[in-house]
Amino acid sequence: MIFYGNAARSVPVFVSLKPDEEPGKFKTYLMKTKTLLFLFIAVLVSAVLSSSCRNTPKHRVLKLAHGLDPSHPVHKAMVYMAERVKFHSKGKMELEIYPSGQLGSEQQCVELLQIGSLAITKVSAAVMESFTPNYQVLGLPYIFRSKQHSFNVLDGKVGKELLVSTERFNIRGLCFYDAGSRSFYTINKPINTPEDLKGLKIRVMKSQTAMDMVNAMGGSPTPISWGELYTALQSGVVDGAENNPPSFYTSHHYEVCKYYSLDEHTMVPDVLIISTVVWNKLTKQEKEWLQKAADESVLKERVLWAEAEKESLEKVKEAGVTIIYPDKEPFAEKVQPMINAYKEKPDLWRLITAIKDVKE
Repeated sequence: MIFYGNAARSVPVFVSLKPDEEPGKFKTYLMKTKTLLFLFIAVLVSAVLSSSCRNTPKHRVLKLAHGLDPSHPVHKAMVYMAERVKFHSKGKMELEIYPSGQLGSEQQCVELLQIGSLAITKVSAAVMESFTPNYQVLGLPYIFRSKQHSFNVLDGKVGKELLVSTERFNIRGLCFYDAGSRSFYTINKPINTPEDLKGLKIRVMKSQTAMDMVNAMGGSPTPISWGELYTALQSGVVDGAENNPPSFYTSHHYEVCKYYSLDEHTMVPDVLIISTVVWNKLTKQEKEWLQKAADESVLKERVLWAEAEKESLEKVKEAGVTIIYPDKEPFAEKVQPMINAYKEKPDLWRLITAIKDVKE
């Protein structure tokens, strides 16, 4: 039995042949069978192709992975971004978010992104230095005069220039997220002045700027991945680290480090990056939906961050951490020669000058 006719309304056609039938009749039956089978296959293929074009609306799903805890304000901002993408696209585009390193470490996510296997991830601006030296300016100590000054820089010409500066590496920046001010936290020794850092091994990101800064202040910079830091602190591999209040709290590093010195040496933002392999496949409309949602999430994240920063300081203080508010001027003086050295690098000095010229 075979089926003939429209795939949705198939009509069964029975072809039977008795063993004692004459050879001529056998050939006739065989030819009819082949013809009907061919017609059936042609109709079926046509129906399938027609159905897929008509009944499957265009739907884009982008995977976003990162290493932060779901309670982190940056993750919450990404969730908000996913909601806005879905809203602007009327459900035609969606973001699937994988937090807590589900798809790999920060470095692995960047590698997956570069080959187009992952659409979006979040990294610190310090990590971007390995792709273009221009990102170094965002990690310079005391380069920003205030929080508002940093926002004006990142939202303006300098920020936009940096976001697209890594496209040749298959990476494009979508937006900057506030990552607060980074300060030192230590296990046993409080940091009141730069001299207190002498002889201490301080964990830093894999950033030359961060290492130069700790060296300038008298400490011993030790690059360690974020996921391995808790164990490194617990086992004494390092004497301390430096980060913002929400990260200090959500990472549980306050369980080991009992001194948090708010010298606020840097305001290194986070960067939401997308693979250009993926970006270049998006339509103009899809790019607009995604960028608009990203920009909206920036404003949301800044509110969430301010709330999380206040709550985090309260929580670590309740847990027995001593919060120190040192005089920042001695720290800034220690790193001034490091900043002046950039005069020998025209491209970077141009950006430093442009940042200083931005008004609050």
